[in-house]
Amino acid sequence: MKSKKVEDILKFKYFWIIIMLILWEGVSRFTQVNPLAFPSLETIGGSLIQAITTGEILGQMAYSVGTIALGLGIAAGIALIFSFLSIYSTVVDTFTDTCISLFHPLPGIALLPLIILWFGTGSIAIHIIIIHSVLWPMLLNMKSGFMAVPEIYRKIGMNYELSMSNILFKIFLPASLPFGLAGLKIGWARAWRAAISAEMVFGATGGKGGIGWYIFNKRVFMDTPGLFAGLFVIIIIGILIEDFFFGKLEKETIKKWGISQ
Repeated sequence: MKSKKVEDILKFKYFWIIIMLILWEGVSRFTQVNPLAFPSLETIGGSLIQAITTGEILGQMAYSVGTIALGLGIAAGIALIFSFLSIYSTVVDTFTDTCISLFHPLPGIALLPLIILWFGTGSIAIHIIIIHSVLWPMLLNMKSGFMAVPEIYRKIGMNYELSMSNILFKIFLPASLPFGLAGLKIGWARAWRAAISAEMVFGATGGKGGIGWYIFNKRVFMDTPGLFAGLFVIIIIGILIEDFFFGKLEKETIKKWGISQ
């Protein structure tokens, strides 16, 4: 029943996306808007195909996704460790609560001056911005999930003499899966925004540039179709990750662990 509901939602989402594209094309073709500021989908598509053919946008897209995946992985590991330790230690619990209260409301872009001062404008600075943007919502969700796991589950694991790692991966993670997936989704979205913002400020790092650098270049040279092509790529990747990766992950884990509601 739940799977059917999710499929219906996806159908309606794609329906509205098509409607928005039709409206976009109608405004572009049948109104007096400046085509430089509001290019048609045909023009944007041509620019995107050209960028794909030359490999320009593919390389920069891969660089951005790799950078985000690394930052997301580091943040998830840190969140996992501190969330689990918070179950056993009041000191760690109060420490993580304090850090979340202090840093969660702080936008990563607000830290740019300090990060540039301390780490320069290289790839390390971008990774730090991504980790900061991702860590706190992931830690908040994961910790809430672990706290919601009934105490009896942990006692059962201890009675079976499971190791700490087995208790974590075989009891706490499956039992708190909805919280963990919610944290990953929020973290992915925030990582995208942080990476694009940082790349548009820092430019190319390590001799390479991501999709944010691609968009920045198109803006500088007044290539509006190319700029919109870059934005469309970001949207497409976001939809693919949200609907297919996370959607399949939720479906497989819910089916495997039987935690559907």
